[in-house]
Amino acid sequence: DYDVDGATSAAQLVRWFRHMGVELPIYIPDRLTEGYGPSPAAFKTIRDTGAELVVTLDCGAAAYDAIASAATIGLEVVVIDHHLMREDPPAAAAVVNPNRPGCRSGQGVLAAAGVTFVLLTALNREARKRGLFTDDRPQPDPRQWLDLVAMGEVCDVTQLVGFNRALTMLGLRTMSQWGNPGLKALFEVGKGSGPASVFHAGFILGPRINAGGRIGRSDLGARLLSTDDPEEARMLAEELDALNTERKAVEAGVVEEAAAVLERGSNFNPDAPVIVVAGEGWHPGVIGIVAGRLRERYRKPVVVVGIDRAANVGKGSGRSQPGVNLGAAIQAAFEQGLLMSGGGHAMAAGLSIRPDSIPELRAFLEERLAGEMEAVGPEAVEIDALVQPRGVDRALYEDFQRLAPFGPGNPEPMFALTGVRADRVMALKGGHVKLDLVGPTGERLKAISWRSAETDLGRRLLSGGGALHVAGKLKPDDYNGRNGVQLEIEDAADPRAC
Repeated sequence: DYDVDGATSAAQLVRWFRHMGVELPIYIPDRLTEGYGPSPAAFKTIRDTGAELVVTLDCGAAAYDAIASAATIGLEVVVIDHHLMREDPPAAAAVVNPNRPGCRSGQGVLAAAGVTFVLLTALNREARKRGLFTDDRPQPDPRQWLDLVAMGEVCDVTQLVGFNRALTMLGLRTMSQWGNPGLKALFEVGKGSGPASVFHAGFILGPRINAGGRIGRSDLGARLLSTDDPEEARMLAEELDALNTERKAVEAGVVEEAAAVLERGSNFNPDAPVIVVAGEGWHPGVIGIVAGRLRERYRKPVVVVGIDRAANVGKGSGRSQPGVNLGAAIQAAFEQGLLMSGGGHAMAAGLSIRPDSIPELRAFLEERLAGEMEAVGPEAVEIDALVQPRGVDRALYEDFQRLAPFGPGNPEPMFALTGVRADRVMALKGGHVKLDLVGPTGERLKAISWRSAETDLGRRLLSGGGALHVAGKLKPDDYNGRNGVQLEIEDAADPRAC
């Protein structure tokens, strides 16, 4: 796959084989011309180079036709994946997937990067049996690549529980040593500071790696993470940083268009359990991010489809709410014949569809997901601690960081402040809202609400005036070396309505 999970999986495998004296070529499909995952054309291209074995990483579990075609040209395929799949596996030499029906590993929350790490430990075991390790070529320790595992797990938004949480925690510690030239260069280009964290992986490093696959060359991320040359790493990091800036501009335009389509369109039902929105010319490299932005705004699963009229095809991407399995619904839609292709996991999915089938898909998903959304109920903010501005400082933040890494399955602590007043409220570029929260005795706490200016939350904050109950997460505030803390606001309410 051309995302962070695919790139980190590929880099791990490349580094293991490089240690063994073999330089593996990497083939990553182009998002625009080839689409997601293996294809007969890609396998033919690979076979023509003389290759006899292909290992698919973060893809392949649903590539039945492509893998069947590989057999006809003498190409053996091993699938390493984590996406949901059908009972009958594709006709590959092996399918390694903790989400394969019948798998008893209990590790279905792993991203492909985690699955690849487990594969490397198995390769070590088999290589020992065969006597492949010598004094000149000792057994490699896969733990040196846990920084790559942590990147894949965080950026694929996996459940950080059990074994997966341990891998991610150790991986962030490894990352903080900056032994991978690519990650180090990207961290410097992104102006990161401090020990590596989930924030750095998910918001500084990850988006830049993904930018290559979204709107640039799909191989840039894997090349960055595989190289041992600091100069090459710096060059690739700067290219990815520039592409990420371009990606932000493209994304902002599509978000604005999609929101306009919803607000003006007759197909938009605000009470529906899922949103399906489509538009012509929307860049397929950003529709996943756009789906995530709209999900934040409307607080329900969203599928965004970019239509190519010339090819008579729509490429779609979806993002879901916790407790609603969008990937299974998309898989069911594919099996019902509504999609050309489709699959994913609980929180995210991808698909290809004929444009005239979009209304049928919308109706199918509304019926399929209605029960799940009803069971989840209105999104509630669960509070972990009640504080006031005078009691919030960097020491409190650091104490709670001992529970990190945070993510799905191990959510970041949520703090509530009651009866505070919004002061110095400002709407910032990008739709953010910045303010001070003032306690009953006058103490202040800096706060920000991301991308909320056009939402009910943002309007409530911008209105100023009376007291508020506010919920949010504590974040470090290191601007200009101040070593402080601020609140990222998740929700706010008028005490009179509570």
